[in-house]
Amino acid sequence: MPVTTQVVQPRAFADTVTALGTVQARESVTITAKVSETVERVHFDSGDAVKAGAPLVTLSGQAQQASLREAQAAANEARQLFDRQNELAGQQLIARSQLDTQRAARDAANARVSQIRAQLSDRVIRAPFSGVLGLRQVSPGTLVTPGTAIATLDDVARVYVDFPVPETQLAQLAPGQALVATSAAYPQRRFEGTVSTVDARVDAATRAILVRGDFPNPDRVLRPGMLMEVTLSQAERPALLVPEISIVQVGGDSFVFRVKPDSTVERAEVTVGARREGLAEIVKGVSAGDRLVVDGTGKVRPGAKVTEAGATQSGEKAAAPAP
Repeated sequence: MPVTTQVVQPRAFADTVTALGTVQARESVTITAKVSETVERVHFDSGDAVKAGAPLVTLSGQAQQASLREAQAAANEARQLFDRQNELAGQQLIARSQLDTQRAARDAANARVSQIRAQLSDRVIRAPFSGVLGLRQVSPGTLVTPGTAIATLDDVARVYVDFPVPETQLAQLAPGQALVATSAAYPQRRFEGTVSTVDARVDAATRAILVRGDFPNPDRVLRPGMLMEVTLSQAERPALLVPEISIVQVGGDSFVFRVKPDSTVERAEVTVGARREGLAEIVKGVSAGDRLVVDGTGKVRPGAKVTEAGATQSGEKAAAPAP
């Protein structure tokens, strides 16, 4: 009975874990107002890239400007009065307590100036970090209140992707491991990154731990909220790999047909490990050097004598039957 066979040999194999994750910006914030005021000027358009500290919105501050001028005048007067009393105190013409009172008045006036300046600085809303702005939510003349959303700001020069990994793989996880991610939005592209952080806790409900991947995003094509399929490759190890088609599955049992030296076949129960790209790892049941039936498993039975339609080393394509 002609069949195709293959000799099992150890091969380098890297376990992989594939999971779904969501893109997150490295830094992300919703820009909001701190005070109730009218928008005087908007300095950006939707989708603009901005630098840290760039002004985004200027709010009307006429009342605060008037209060600042008044406070500065009061502070100047308090300082001048303190200077005069300080000279008099040096000549012992006034009591030291009177000088201390004027010093406190001067300091209070200066504090009032600083307070109003801080309030005025809140009238200019700036970008807290460099990034890309989302849709603009306000226009000149809009009345904003504390918490009013102005726009979102995301730093997407690099992005994070958090994805779950089964706790059984925990011992093999470490920062720096290579990652490859794909997205339905860009099916022809592979995004390469590394493991940045492994979470400190395992989810008791799912028995999985979150892993954070760090991906460069210089062209900003990856955006927060996108779904990614992430593949984590572990260190290579030797493994016995056979074509998946050589494994026969009956219920919960897996077996292969092994060719004995007399060209008869025997059934060998096997334990199957990882599977990838048409190959399956045999954890138990066969040894290196065993010859297995690859093509023709559906027509052979234990004890049947077979002839070689093709015999190769593991990992090579079996030769076609001779005409």
